[in-house]
Amino acid sequence: MGFYVMSVVVAFGLALIVAFLQNSRRQFYENIQLCAKSIGDVNIIIMLFIFLMAGAFSGIAKAAGGVESTAHLLLNFVPGAFAVPGLFLIACLISMSMGTSVGTITVLVPIAASVAQDAGLSLPLTVGSVVGGAMFGDNLSFISDTTIAATRTQGTRMQDKFYANLKLAVPAALVTLAVLFAASLSSSPAELGQFDYSLLLAMPYFIVLIMAVIGRNVFLVLGTGIVLFFGLGIATGMTNLSKAFSAMGTGTNGMFETMIVTILAASISAIMRDGGGFDALLAFIRTNFKGKTGGRLGIGLLTVLMDVATANNTVAIVVAGPIAKTISEEYDIAPRDSASLLDTCSCIAQGIIPYGAQLLIASAIAGITSLSIIPYLYYPLFLAVVVLGWIFIDKGKSK
Repeated sequence: MGFYVMSVVVAFGLALIVAFLQNSRRQFYENIQLCAKSIGDVNIIIMLFIFLMAGAFSGIAKAAGGVESTAHLLLNFVPGAFAVPGLFLIACLISMSMGTSVGTITVLVPIAASVAQDAGLSLPLTVGSVVGGAMFGDNLSFISDTTIAATRTQGTRMQDKFYANLKLAVPAALVTLAVLFAASLSSSPAELGQFDYSLLLAMPYFIVLIMAVIGRNVFLVLGTGIVLFFGLGIATGMTNLSKAFSAMGTGTNGMFETMIVTILAASISAIMRDGGGFDALLAFIRTNFKGKTGGRLGIGLLTVLMDVATANNTVAIVVAGPIAKTISEEYDIAPRDSASLLDTCSCIAQGIIPYGAQLLIASAIAGITSLSIIPYLYYPLFLAVVVLGWIFIDKGKSK
């Protein structure tokens, strides 16, 4: 838990103080003006508003029982002989609908641990499959904070980034499924049992997913989801008026840290750019990475290093985003590709590091160490191979 002892807001606050002190020729109010201009950028403002709505959506969906109903609905269709690949697929769908890998892990890992214990399956394998599926959905979800950060920092549409991600995520997921199916053939069938669910409460997630895929505005998509869960939760008696509003408030509160980091990161980026920090990074990349392939590799490596340093994939994207935008313009990389690289590479790193929230929560629930899960994280490892192959083989189109 070392990376969660100090708040990431405090860490970025200290970094901003260092940025203020680095250039003694620039007055304090000149630094403030640079920060204010950067924070007032339209993409930053839109990102902050979407974060608020995504938090409210997550809160009301949980309070209305939509998360459990959706998971239980899908679990009833999983054959006992293929419990592990079934859990992987369900984690993919739930995370893609919810927009959060941590929420998916919290819901599914207790079930996965129980299934593994009852059927004598490998607990690290079962838990690792859920974590891998959760990262798949988080990477592709339209309402994930990583998608929001990646698309807004690169100035591209969510649909364009989604289709760019598909060609990376789907091959890795198919290989993962093949490996899990092969492993299931040599193990005993699991008894999953029957789970209670409400089709009505699961429906808003699928409506939100369909609206997002066909290209509806993200504010409309999230607003529709909030209204549906709010109304259905009260109508079915799962929540009441006061609890529903309280849940939305709790959901938005959960986004405050990400929003504050976004503001601080935008401020630091503005001072870095003005002080020549971006130029220094570009000079390093020009020297060591050549052509469009080198530019893509630079963006991917930068994102992975940021995630390893911060243990938070959204924060990694927010920090790396402005630099990645500069690199993509320098190397003629399409914005959808740079956004896809930011989101995908951050998910790879976050899905593997043993001190990330995903593995820490999964290991705590399952009662095993996070290190024991890493060898069974097939999806993030296969995704890393696919991304490297795409970087070096696909020539791509100009922006």
